[in-house]
Amino acid sequence: MRPAGGVAPKQTQQPAGPFDVPPQSSKSTVGDALVTGLLVIYPTFAAVAAIIAGLFLTSAGSL
Repeated sequence: MRPAGGVAPKQTQQPAGPFDVPPQSSKSTVGDALVTGLLVIYPTFAAVAAIIAGLFLTSAGSL
């Protein structure tokens, strides 16, 4: 611990760790937006398709 009146030590420059956000080197591109959109939309469609398939299989078994 340092005394209350002491000056905080200067932060050293070190590379980003595996869970740190690296500094942005360029602007986002259309490809980045497309990949992000697919990562959001695909699981939604997969969940809806699984629910519909489950409902279809449930109703088909009661015939």
